[in-house]
Amino acid sequence: MKKILIATTNPGKFSEIKEFLKDLPVVSVSLTQLGIIEKAREDFPTFKKNSQHKALFYSRLSGIPALADDGGLEIDFLNGAPGVKSRRWMNGTEDVSDEELIEFTLRKLKMVPMSKRTAQLRTVVSLAFPDGQVISTSAKIKGFIAKKPYHIIIPGFPYRSLLVMPNTGKFYHSKEMTREENERYNHRKKALQKLKRVIKRELINEKLK
Repeated sequence: MKKILIATTNPGKFSEIKEFLKDLPVVSVSLTQLGIIEKAREDFPTFKKNSQHKALFYSRLSGIPALADDGGLEIDFLNGAPGVKSRRWMNGTEDVSDEELIEFTLRKLKMVPMSKRTAQLRTVVSLAFPDGQVISTSAKIKGFIAKKPYHIIIPGFPYRSLLVMPNTGKFYHSKEMTREENERYNHRKKALQKLKRVIKRELINEKLK
């Protein structure tokens, strides 16, 4: 069966992407499974550039198609921050816990009224091939930042404990949403659904090795 490398060190992302691809005739493999320890740059100014660079970097390194994503939280009151710095917002490094990021975000919005706490989670997913071809898709989920976080944190997804969806009144969180709601609203799934058509087409063309 054909292989696709899910190029992320985030266990939450890996599990979610693997789940969304399970209906395709491919085997999803991780960086760890391939023994890859090199780390791609993630200091580009946009989600798309980061996503494409990571996918191309790991596809060329592994010799098989690689799927990578980049995304984060964009808060309207803060002019779109933290954006591409979502994981490095506090101190410029990723050496912070999910709990610390949640607390830091709430401090930033401490005196901001609910009417001005609108935000969105956005992702760009890229599929790259060793020959340099790369295709990207994107999706987002809009909501507002709650004043108190959801009581459970999904490892690797701190901002899902803060974003509330206005149409349901629920946190954008798999533990609060029903399975049907998660299927309907998950922004990463929406981006991946667009890429599935590409994966199927390239499988027919035998580009996946």
